[in-house]
Amino acid sequence: MDLLVVMGATLQCVPFGTAPSSLIVIPKGLPVMASRRLAATIMDFAPIVNILPFAMCTSLTNPSVATATTAALGVLTPMPCIPVVVSPWTPGAIQTKINNFNALTDSSICNCTWGGTIKIVNPGQFTVKVN
Repeated sequence: MDLLVVMGATLQCVPFGTAPSSLIVIPKGLPVMASRRLAATIMDFAPIVNILPFAMCTSLTNPSVATATTAALGVLTPMPCIPVVVSPWTPGAIQTKINNFNALTDSSICNCTWGGTIKIVNPGQFTVKVN
């Protein structure tokens, strides 16, 4: 069974982020708490609002990294990460819903436009299992 993801969960952009990040959950509708923290849904995917930067980005599909690398005569030059996520986390919980959206589980992922896969490293709590 998967674990429910809550506010403060640790995220990682694989393979392009240089540091972990945190998930921010903004209360919507009737807030649901788990382990005294706001529970997340698959709709908590907005860059900067929900998914904070992963320090530096090393993806050459990121225009700022490509430009800096070109200026450095081809030496990979990481630039500050600004995630570009345009679709919800997937797959989310099969049966558990929060305010009509699938709950976010620790096996869910989402993709950054620059090619990274954002994964949940630590769900923020270890007690509430969902399916």
